[in-house]
Amino acid sequence: MTHHINRRGLLKASGAMALLSGLASPAILRAQTPAIKVGVLEPLTGNLAYNGNQCAAGARFAAEAINAAGGIKSMGGAPIELVIVDAESRPEVAAAAVDTLAEAGVCAFTGASASALGLASSQAAAKYDLAQVFSVGTAEAIVERGLPNVFRFTPGVTKITAVALENLGLLNEAAGKPVKTAAIVHEDGPFGSQLAGIVETELPKLGIEIVEKIAHPTPHRDFNNIALRVKASKADILIPTNYINEYTLMTRALQQQRVELMAIYSILGGAASNIKFVRENNDIAQYVIDCNHWYDPNKEASKALAASAAGAGIDMTYDVMVAYATIQVIADALERSGSADRKAMIEALAASDYDGSIMPYGPTKFVNGDNVNSRPVNLQVRGDKIEVIFPKEYATIEPVFPRPAQG
Repeated sequence: MTHHINRRGLLKASGAMALLSGLASPAILRAQTPAIKVGVLEPLTGNLAYNGNQCAAGARFAAEAINAAGGIKSMGGAPIELVIVDAESRPEVAAAAVDTLAEAGVCAFTGASASALGLASSQAAAKYDLAQVFSVGTAEAIVERGLPNVFRFTPGVTKITAVALENLGLLNEAAGKPVKTAAIVHEDGPFGSQLAGIVETELPKLGIEIVEKIAHPTPHRDFNNIALRVKASKADILIPTNYINEYTLMTRALQQQRVELMAIYSILGGAASNIKFVRENNDIAQYVIDCNHWYDPNKEASKALAASAAGAGIDMTYDVMVAYATIQVIADALERSGSADRKAMIEALAASDYDGSIMPYGPTKFVNGDNVNSRPVNLQVRGDKIEVIFPKEYATIEPVFPRPAQG
């Protein structure tokens, strides 16, 4: 079942949008049970299109799995119908697209791949009492505005940075403390700037001196000067924070400029935990470490998702994982509330104790819109795979730190 809305005003302001549904066949079987509309607001075009389309795919996989399992049972087996709208990688478009979601009758929505987009969309959604469950949105401003419609399921900058630096300290200690200096490269938006600020404050407490800090815009196309500055700093490690396109260009420039580093230790590195980056840049990806969102690969639902993604030819990235998980959270709220009323959804999400997610989290507990039981993992590229190295209970391989000397 495919559903289209033609709203000329929004089309002029925000361009193309797609309105897609869940599985068609279960809907036929439940013809007497109206579908429940759930929104997906992601950047399907523009600089963040890869991430946005990956998130949209994850949301579709989740809706298909929920519908195949009988839909929302407390509502007579109602299937989930996704309304997917393009944020075009622009905050003003993300805000305008919320009007389309509201008019389409969604009960809640997930999105939007980047903090700047999510800050705009959640603010716009507040006037509709429309809940947004963030797929990705790490800037702490997201949960500091007191908006009752905001639910960040995945961890934010503060928690991710704390975990990343703790694990960096453990790695450096175990290796005999070879790392003494670091350079920071970060995107200059709300997420990158805040993260870099925390690293700048906390890293010296590990005995590591910051010898260079470089900000860049998104998008950014030429990293040669940045690579030369990192090289001139003679930093032992590089700590980058940026999106997939910029991360890829940055690592290529580092290689071209022959920048010697003991490690690239990313915190929310846009490509470092991305199998597409590993596949297309295998030589420069080796031994890169990242602290990022990731699922628990041992859960049965995770295995089923991995199989679905492989069958559809979709890269298994954290975008797919977190979008899948946020649809799970929304479906659980629907199941408990037995209603698609928007205010009822906000109340159900606020009281969530959901423990069936594919993520390596404890029971969901939103405090001021922030899931306090979320947590990131550390990953390392090894060969053609992305392996988990921290926490130990999820580790698939022992870490290599520092990386072997480059030939």
